[in-house]
Amino acid sequence: MSVIRSTGLLRTIVLAVLVGLCVISFPLPAHASLHTYRERPGQVTVRSRQSLRDYNDRAWQAIAFKRTQGTALQGIYMRLVGFPGTVEVNPQQPIWVTAPTGQHWQLPWSIDPQTRTLPVNAGQYNLQPLLEDVRNPLPLEMQLSLAGDEVVEWAIAPFIVKEWLQVKTAKE
Repeated sequence: MSVIRSTGLLRTIVLAVLVGLCVISFPLPAHASLHTYRERPGQVTVRSRQSLRDYNDRAWQAIAFKRTQGTALQGIYMRLVGFPGTVEVNPQQPIWVTAPTGQHWQLPWSIDPQTRTLPVNAGQYNLQPLLEDVRNPLPLEMQLSLAGDEVVEWAIAPFIVKEWLQVKTAKE
């Protein structure tokens, strides 16, 4: 009888360990983390912030945000911020985005009315042309020219595109 109990206990322990390993190895997908800011009376900003790594393994922050003043949309932007001292963004160059469907977008440098200047390791772009065409989350490839002749590239996962779409449709 004790052998049967030991075998049952051993099975339970092994099953618990396997379930634990599966949870650690296959984490659940991240939920959107949209944040709403009431910056001043009548002005609202909704943003999503994601950490990215370019193909050279440099860290970046991609911040998609929509700003409204009353009922008027001021714009939907993407700010890319590299680690200070490692990159210098060329403000004369757009971001190039490619979808697996073959579609291409050029996102021009665009500063929102509240931003006076950006540090050299940051760039800001008009995200609206992309979000007007993309209806469903899909993987994207992005390219940006840095100061000098270097081009930085990223793979953008569908869950990030989903957050960008949620920024677009977010209500106050």
